[in-house]
Amino acid sequence: MSRPSSILITGASGEIGHSLIDRLAAASSKPIVTLDLNPLAPELARKVKQQFTGDIRAAELLERIVAAHEVDQVYHLAALLSTRAEFSPALAHKVNVEGTLNLLEFAQKQGESHGRPVLFFFPSSIAAYGIPTLAAKTAAGQVHEDQFNFPTTMYGANKLYCEHLGRYYAGHYMQLAAETLSGKIDFRCIRFPGLISAVTVPSGGTSDYAPEMIHAAAQKEPYECFVRPDARIPFMAMPDAAEAIWKFVTCPKAKLTRTVYNIGAFAPSAGEVEAIVRKAFPEAAIRYELDAKRQGIVDTWPADVDDGAARNDWGHAPQYGLEAAFGEYLIPQIRTRYAG
Repeated sequence: MSRPSSILITGASGEIGHSLIDRLAAASSKPIVTLDLNPLAPELARKVKQQFTGDIRAAELLERIVAAHEVDQVYHLAALLSTRAEFSPALAHKVNVEGTLNLLEFAQKQGESHGRPVLFFFPSSIAAYGIPTLAAKTAAGQVHEDQFNFPTTMYGANKLYCEHLGRYYAGHYMQLAAETLSGKIDFRCIRFPGLISAVTVPSGGTSDYAPEMIHAAAQKEPYECFVRPDARIPFMAMPDAAEAIWKFVTCPKAKLTRTVYNIGAFAPSAGEVEAIVRKAFPEAAIRYELDAKRQGIVDTWPADVDDGAARNDWGHAPQYGLEAAFGEYLIPQIRTRYAG
């Protein structure tokens, strides 16, 4: 029996995974296969063909997937996120770098096997940047993809290195071999800003102070914001992130001028987010309890990004600006979540 041509999503139960499964299930007829440490929520599980539970570093799991499915699209979302990665840098390297290497090898072999390039989508992050001083951050304004690529966190270093790994596999893999083996992977990467979802609960990421404010206010719980009121980084509503992925991966390769693209939507300060939350929840108990170390990390990330290449090449156009993201998407849904 022939294996069905399928989409593989790793880290599918995470924040991006929820929205991406919804988007792909609605737009693509290909069966979706997932790989994660945790099983999917029942409403998501109904939208996928098969779930595999386990570690992305486990070779036998990837072999089981290959035995059942011919994979021609990989969305590799699995990662150890920024805050936890700083507490466990060696583990972060194993998961974020060695795990990605495993998936690239998997995709390479699939591409060689069925004779057409495997689409490989990789989510990078503004953590890949490392701006040396607050003065430099202010002066830089919107940061281009090729500026300040000197991350100060393990997570950022992992992401930047994996961007380069993807370029290598796509364009230079085993370049001294007698036959050409590159070109079996169509590697595409987006550097995401802080992502805010109304569906999933914040998981303690370094940029999670914005959604944490809303969740705390909706539950009538006090919140201590760990960054200064003037701290500023770019953000995006999760539906726009999922739509951006879809637009990017369906764009003809000939139109792309880069492998790695910035995308952005809005870039408020923590104080501006607080003002919006207080307007919606007048009784919100928000105060600032600075965590100097986490603030130091946020200070190395851009205040905003230059996403002109994404807008010009494949039509990135976020639906939600600052007011709409909070007023039409986040606050109503999060309020409903905790109602009663």
